Amino acid sequence: MTPEISIIVPVYNIAQYLRKCLDSILAQTFKNFELIVVNDGSTDDSGLICEEYALKDARVKVINKKNGGLSSARNVGIKMAAGKYLGFVDGDDWILKDMYQNLYELCIETKSDIAICTMLREIDNKIVYLNRKEFITELDNVEAMRQLFKGDLYRFAVWNKLYNKKCFENIQFPEGRIHEDLSTSYKVFANAKKVVFTNYSGYIYVKRESSILTSIYSNKRLDAFIGWDEIIQYMDQKYPQLSKEYISCFVYWCIDNIFYILNQVLLKEKQLEYLNVIKKYIRKHFKEIIRSSELSFKSKFIITLINVNTRGFLYLYSFINLISLRRDLAQIN
Repeated sequence: MTPEISIIVPVYNIAQYLRKCLDSILAQTFKNFELIVVNDGSTDDSGLICEEYALKDARVKVINKKNGGLSSARNVGIKMAAGKYLGFVDGDDWILKDMYQNLYELCIETKSDIAICTMLREIDNKIVYLNRKEFITELDNVEAMRQLFKGDLYRFAVWNKLYNKKCFENIQFPEGRIHEDLSTSYKVFANAKKVVFTNYSGYIYVKRESSILTSIYSNKRLDAFIGWDEIIQYMDQKYPQLSKEYISCFVYWCIDNIFYILNQVLLKEKQLEYLNVIKKYIRKHFKEIIRSSELSFKSKFIITLINVNTRGFLYLYSFINLISLRRDLAQIN
């Protein structure tokens, strides 16, 4: 029987988390799926665990490949997928048993190309629950794109969503860089005539201290700005009416990265090097940023300082921090 859903799980050296992830998928109340596990050149026991599950359940298909990164693994999985719908689960996360049942039914009932749920965080083996009243909302193409950049309902991550496979037609995750979801989701959403969102929480995101995004800032995280440059060019052409949303989102991303650099990178020259990369992209879109009515004076001020003189911005930041430190010491004494 042809599977209705193909669930793609990239795997790289996550043996301690993998069984919980695969068990949660195989326990789904929705049964007609294939589970494509892409072993991306693991050097721990992950590969053996993948093969173990393939022997236990015929729905599990294992692809072994040389290490190429998360994007490469997902792209191989998409190419092999036989289902009408695609789902993605990271191999160190897990899902609730009715997640795909809920998302699939929403796609069918509302005739949507993408169904989205929310996620919960697991920190130190404890799930952080949120009290909220469940609701469902249906969005046309433009409104779905608007919400992607506003971030009130959902953001760029692919793993809390179910996609009609046609949304990925001629689209691949960018290989060789991180923030791959940022660089891909907007194009996938552009292919969706209709999107449905529910604030039911079905995906459990496991926060690990060793992950790329929770570790000390590195220049790989600047890959995001390659993605942002592509996004803004694309959106300027296809969705100029949403400039307020995507330019604001870009600026907030810039400011977040600026302060991560200031707080996590110890060497001043490295700080300056990374800030100058961000400055390059700010300068390309500076006129749009300054014209935006959505951004606060404070946000525009920070962006302007970076755009004018990154070294001067660093000196000013150090000076303000020194004054703050002296004030704190005076209060202690």
